[in-house]
Amino acid sequence: MQKKDCFYLGKIVSKFSFKGEVLIKLDTDDPQSYQNLESVFVNINKHLVPFFIERCSLHKSDLLRIKFEDIDTEEDADDIMKSELYLPLTLLPKLEGDKFYYHEIIGFKIVDINFGEVGIIKGVNDTTTQPLFEIDRDGTEILIPMIDSIIKKLDRETQTFTIEAPDGLIDLYLE
Repeated sequence: MQKKDCFYLGKIVSKFSFKGEVLIKLDTDDPQSYQNLESVFVNINKHLVPFFIERCSLHKSDLLRIKFEDIDTEEDADDIMKSELYLPLTLLPKLEGDKFYYHEIIGFKIVDINFGEVGIIKGVNDTTTQPLFEIDRDGTEILIPMIDSIIKKLDRETQTFTIEAPDGLIDLYLE
């Protein structure tokens, strides 16, 4: 399995017991969806390695407590500490309407109601307070906040976002 065929589930953040259990900080709005997993891919030395799960439960609402097969001691758990966990994209629930996953909108066109065609989404920057569309307009990067008041419509068929950016925002990047 390759990382491009998977989505990021979370990261192992701490050991839970002396019997190899670990706590995973999930990157999801719906942690309950992931408490019955049978396996996950763990990123070890830039390779996704399948790990099978003996038991799994929610711990304090947004952490997942996992006991992996063959991880039976604290030392075993140390070997996978801080590793990222992934699942195949096929396990993502389908979203409808104006809801979307960041990975699925790469390559979509952005059209502003007032400006016209802005460019193509090349990525999403979610390291800031508000996630930002990273848009390529003929080699110029334009950043637009991904907030509900700006996003007007998502059309999956034509792979187009219609937005209404604040006056002058797009022009700032083009001067």
